[in-house]
Amino acid sequence: MTATTPVPIETILSAHQLWLANPAHGRQANFQGMTFNDLDLRGASLTRSNLSGATMLDANLSGVDFTGARLDRADLQRANLVNADFTEADLTDAVLSAAWLTNANLSEIVATGTVFKKARLERARMLDASVQEGNFREALASRASFNQSRFYQTDFTESELGLAVFYHARLQHCRLRDASAVGTNFGGSKLDHCDFARAQLSSAKFTRSEVVECIFRDADLEAAEFRDARVRGGDFNRAVFTGARFAGAQLLAADFRGANLQGARELTAEQLLQARTDESTTLPNGNHGPYLKNSGAEKPRLAGTF
Repeated sequence: MTATTPVPIETILSAHQLWLANPAHGRQANFQGMTFNDLDLRGASLTRSNLSGATMLDANLSGVDFTGARLDRADLQRANLVNADFTEADLTDAVLSAAWLTNANLSEIVATGTVFKKARLERARMLDASVQEGNFREALASRASFNQSRFYQTDFTESELGLAVFYHARLQHCRLRDASAVGTNFGGSKLDHCDFARAQLSSAKFTRSEVVECIFRDADLEAAEFRDARVRGGDFNRAVFTGARFAGAQLLAADFRGANLQGARELTAEQLLQARTDESTTLPNGNHGPYLKNSGAEKPRLAGTF
């Protein structure tokens, strides 16, 4: 353990447990501004503790209970936070770059300006969280759960989100450029002015989602599900929709110019007339657009079939 100031850790933790049980008989743990690099606190209870501005680089904090703790401006780079519980914690401006957060619970956190760059968030739970201007660039978050969370101006560029779940989440002005989100579930979500350019979204689910003015340029949307989705505007230029499903979807002013819709299923004439197509659009039957009413071009034909 390396610490710039000798601190009786065990004594502080014992007093903190007494304080949690009865504030009159103990004292809240206060590590504000302190440095504890390489510290081993695995399994400790730091519920409602004050770690504001603390530095804990490379620390072993696996299984630690940070419920309701203050971690604003804390530096937890490369820390082991596997199975840690951050429920209702304040992570404003905290840095968790390259931290291990596998199976961590980040539900109901407040995370403005928080950095999760290259963090490992596999199977993490971030439910009902509030994230503004967050940085998840190159994060590994496969099978993570982001249900009902709110993300504003958050960057998921080049992140791994395969089979993650954003059920009923709200993403506004977020960047998911070049993200790998195969099989990711955005069901019931609100996606507002988000950038999915070049994202790998094959088999992703947008069922009953609201997609407003989003960019899907060059995205892979093979076998994606847009059933009952409400798509308003947006740029789908050069996006690939082979095998995608659109039953009940609204496609008001969705820009499919340059998109490849060959083999897309459950599209109707009414839907394609709502959208924007031109001669650069490949229609479901393999013909080039624009879509014309009563042409039958909405009937799918897979590549290589005649």
